[in-house]
Amino acid sequence: MNSFRIARAAAKATGVVRTLQRRGYADVAPDKIRLSLALPHQAIYKSQDVYVNPRRHNGDEMQYVQVNLPAESGEMGILAQHVPSIEQLKPGLVEIIEEAGGSKQFFLSGGFATVQPGSVLSINAVEGFPLEDFSSENVRNQITEAQKIAGGSGSEHDIAEAKVELEVLESLQAALK
Repeated sequence: MNSFRIARAAAKATGVVRTLQRRGYADVAPDKIRLSLALPHQAIYKSQDVYVNPRRHNGDEMQYVQVNLPAESGEMGILAQHVPSIEQLKPGLVEIIEEAGGSKQFFLSGGFATVQPGSVLSINAVEGFPLEDFSSENVRNQITEAQKIAGGSGSEHDIAEAKVELEVLESLQAALK
């Protein structure tokens, strides 16, 4: 018996049964996503509205269309009324696409994204920086150093660390192109 069936059976036994919300393709989406992007030392976005439909809000003309995430299960584009889910994030680019065609880009080392009912998107990561803070040349140099260590010129622990570092750096290098 899978864990969902066990949980439902336990809920029925206690008399507490809640129906799950179902969403169909014909549902009308509200015009915004409530976005939080948090790091341990700072909140980049703190429950800010990311508007999907072009319209003015508090005099601000910049409107947003979607948020793209580097999920372990594959790249995801989040719009208003996205199906609730929890996704583990791999190292990669989080992109907040603006209505005017531009975007804000942050490189995250990994983390989790939670899409909750009511178009609430929470992204939590250990490290994250604006993409423009990185230098392609520095990333290439660090990749070369990590490849030397991962190639066997260190202890088993050093080699394992270098492989993780390579994964992150290669994702960063791809994002910088």
